[in-house]
Amino acid sequence: MENNMNIRKSKSALVDLGVLVFFVILKMILPFFLVNAAYSLHRDEFLHLDQANHLAWGFQSVPPVTSIFALIIKFFGGSETAVRLLSASIGAATLIFTWKIVGAFKGNLYAKVLSAIALICCAIGRLDLLFQPNAFDILSWTAVYFFMIRFFDTKENRFLYFIAIALGVGFLNKYSIVFLAAGLIPALLISKQRAVFKNKHLYFAALLALLIMLPNLIWQYTNHFPVVGHMKELAATQLDKINRIDFLKDQLLYYFNIIFIVLAGIIALLFYKPFAGFRWIIFGFIISLALFTWFRAKGYYAAGLYPVIIAAGCTYFSFVFNNGWKKYLKVLLIILPVALFSITMKFAYPVLSPEQIIAKHDKFAKIGMLRWEDGLQHDLPQDFADMQGWKEMAALVDIAYAKVKDKSALLVRADNYGEAGAINYYSKFKNINAVAYNADYLYWFKMDKPIKHLILIREPNEDDPQRKKEQPFFGKITKIGEVTTPYAREKGAGVFLLEDANIDINSRINSEIEEEKHDH
Repeated sequence: MENNMNIRKSKSALVDLGVLVFFVILKMILPFFLVNAAYSLHRDEFLHLDQANHLAWGFQSVPPVTSIFALIIKFFGGSETAVRLLSASIGAATLIFTWKIVGAFKGNLYAKVLSAIALICCAIGRLDLLFQPNAFDILSWTAVYFFMIRFFDTKENRFLYFIAIALGVGFLNKYSIVFLAAGLIPALLISKQRAVFKNKHLYFAALLALLIMLPNLIWQYTNHFPVVGHMKELAATQLDKINRIDFLKDQLLYYFNIIFIVLAGIIALLFYKPFAGFRWIIFGFIISLALFTWFRAKGYYAAGLYPVIIAAGCTYFSFVFNNGWKKYLKVLLIILPVALFSITMKFAYPVLSPEQIIAKHDKFAKIGMLRWEDGLQHDLPQDFADMQGWKEMAALVDIAYAKVKDKSALLVRADNYGEAGAINYYSKFKNINAVAYNADYLYWFKMDKPIKHLILIREPNEDDPQRKKEQPFFGKITKIGEVTTPYAREKGAGVFLLEDANIDINSRINSEIEEEKHDH
């Protein structure tokens, strides 16, 4: 009898593992079907990939973890395929943790399958597409929730240290994880789990988390806290255009395909008796979401809150739809997210070419997909426009670069980090080292040799398209060309070759760098 039971458990575990492996593989290959060949990598991805060449304990734009992933991508060849696979791998890890959370909630295989489908079909899947800190941010939050659930379930102190590691590494990936802690601490204090604050291992674990964060905190201190300047710039250029109602609307929009699962998770955690021991999760969710709303955060900043809510909702459905006619609704719950995803993916993912999007302009505009962070309407969604024109720009720069004989006296200077990063990524000259007075590139200028020649990349709205203001300082100025890719955000950006400087370029650039650093 006992042997038969063990055999059934073993078979069940094997089936569970097999289904999980299927979804992990699906998660890994989906990005290659969801990006149209008309698009390249995204503007932000180029900056993060370039950080592999400038390893440090911190950067102006992000903490250091992203640069480690960039180094891994570089080790595997640095191709677009490698970039997509790494981002998808992080998303697959989030799927695994969510699957495990469902198991911790006592959910069955159906609930686990539903959770995997939900993650693929909602905005979290979209965030996993790009090589940015967002995917690992969601993974860190989900890992924290899993280890906390396991701690309260088992009372094993080792899980407190796992929580500390997840928080510490999460902090080294993206500072927004402090919103998770800011929500969880008061949530625990007002719940039955407040006894954890009497556990000495909690404070040892907190010390471990601080030690993990410390190298970056020291880096911030020694570099005069560039994160403060970055946040001020972000608030002035982007967050001030976001109102609190829009943030809350985004929560509905991002999880529209699975909104019934999210609502079920919230209701279950608030009122369903079998979830009474997990009330702290929903309290933390509400507090963190309120904080994000108050600070006018971008809608996706809160994405890390949702995998555990999704897990709760899927488990709830597996409990309540388990008998009588209700069990037939379980099939509908599987079909509905997939059906909605098949309809909405053309808006959320770059599966359509720019021309196809233009043909559906009214539909994209109606749901707000054409509004950029400048508050204006454009032809393409901003993220899609940021995946256009980079290869053409790099090719123009290569033409200019090939014309210069003394490359040791050459500097390639772009107008923004996207341009600089794309040139460094797509140029056939691997030591081209393009820089900009922008983001982390401000700290990556190599000024150890006298500069006599410049390649300038100037944005399309530049007020001096013929470089007249530089003409007195160079023997020769040639316009190599400009980006002509339709609908690219950089369309019209010009590439100029300035040769034979008759002034001290190094001193001038150093002065401009210091001015920019001071402004930041």
